[in-house]
Amino acid sequence: MPPLTTASSTFPPPPPNMAPPLSTTRKRLMALIVASLMMMEQLDGTALITALPAMAGDFHVDIPQTSIALTLYMLGLAALIPASGHMAERFGSRATLRCAIMLFLSGSLLCAWASSLPVLALARLVQGAGGAMMVPVGRLVILRSVPKSELLSVMAWVMLPATIGPMSGPVLGGFLTTYLSWRWIFYINIPLGLVAIALTGRFIPHFRASAPPPFDLRGNILSSTALAGLIFGMEMLTRPGFPRPLAVGLLLLAPLGGVAYVRHARGMTHPVLDLTLLRVSTFRVSVIAGGLTRIATAGVIFLIPSLLQTRFGISAAQSGLITFIAPVGALAMRFAAPGIYRGRGFRTVMCATSLVLPCICLLLALFRPGAPLVWLLVLLGLNGVGQTLLYTGYNTVAYADMAPARMSAATSLYATCQQVMLTLGICVAAGCLAFGQVALPVRWQAADYSLTFVVCGVIAIMALPVLLRLSANAGAAVSGHDGTDGKKDRP
Repeated sequence: MPPLTTASSTFPPPPPNMAPPLSTTRKRLMALIVASLMMMEQLDGTALITALPAMAGDFHVDIPQTSIALTLYMLGLAALIPASGHMAERFGSRATLRCAIMLFLSGSLLCAWASSLPVLALARLVQGAGGAMMVPVGRLVILRSVPKSELLSVMAWVMLPATIGPMSGPVLGGFLTTYLSWRWIFYINIPLGLVAIALTGRFIPHFRASAPPPFDLRGNILSSTALAGLIFGMEMLTRPGFPRPLAVGLLLLAPLGGVAYVRHARGMTHPVLDLTLLRVSTFRVSVIAGGLTRIATAGVIFLIPSLLQTRFGISAAQSGLITFIAPVGALAMRFAAPGIYRGRGFRTVMCATSLVLPCICLLLALFRPGAPLVWLLVLLGLNGVGQTLLYTGYNTVAYADMAPARMSAATSLYATCQQVMLTLGICVAAGCLAFGQVALPVRWQAADYSLTFVVCGVIAIMALPVLLRLSANAGAAVSGHDGTDGKKDRP
């Protein structure tokens, strides 16, 4: 990878592939800015999930069909995230972030003005294009600027404001939907985005490659084709009204595009998605196990507001207040996570916390109207604690053994996999829900949510065998914990 230069006159020019030294205060401010971008994105997404039943009523469609507004956004992310690293290297991190935020804000306005579900879906695609560069480039700036020995504590700061998004999103979305309109969910992005643009220009270092490699346009087209076939195929297959042959054809397009991309990437020095990064064991485990956990997490997040509003007869505002408890538990765990990983190591902590989500899913499957809501609050709170601890591990150990020269490629590949799995989670949940409503006998149709929660739980537990592939001292350079077995990561 070409050496990086900095446009800031405050710091001396860094050596190749190294960021200029930053003070602790500057690192924390930078981490909070990047986290605020994540918060804006997550605030938008979680608030929108709460508003899906109201949107379905306004657009005269079924609730599962409204998930296309979530799917199209994630498709935009998955298709354009691979280009984010190249954009940051060619145009600089600060300029790329500013343009990404402006694009995200433009998509937000289009969403607020949407007159139909297809228009809203296309506007969400524009938002996704902005988000595709916004968060991955911000994460890359952190990885370039912070030594690995400080990465765990800085990532805790990064994840701190990002927790506010899921925490306030359902509440804010519920109140806006109930007392104003779901369109205000998109209007509130405007002041947040303008503040983020100003802070980015003031505190984010302007890293830029002096001689960036050529962009792999053909690879981006092939990978985007494969991802689009997978996501749209799943979307159409799980929605009523779409031709089944078209859905099957798109699903067949996904492996064909994937194989074509793999063959293309073998002959490339700088492919848009560098699959050889999966040879790094900690990165590979985080991608695979984290992908399974994200599928289940996205499914649960999609299901709970709909369950509360359709089965329990709770308003959007009330369902937002109920789901508020999960991020509260997550917020509390943010401060404890670094110390826990330092004391026990990544393997032990991540294997233990990977059991939380499957248990929560199975208990949610047993939850019925008339049951005390306090039990739901307890389950959501425990899930927030467990998932916060687990995702802190995923997002940190992925880069623990990554060479500095490959950080840009690693962030692009990791973010792409992350968004694809979140998209699949929504498709799986919506598909299982639609299947239950159509295929189950009438006397069992009330169990459609239970069936979907069980499916999410089964997917979540599949992460455990993958996490067991980590060695006891995996990521020791980041966590500061030395394993007792002394073994290296298993192949």
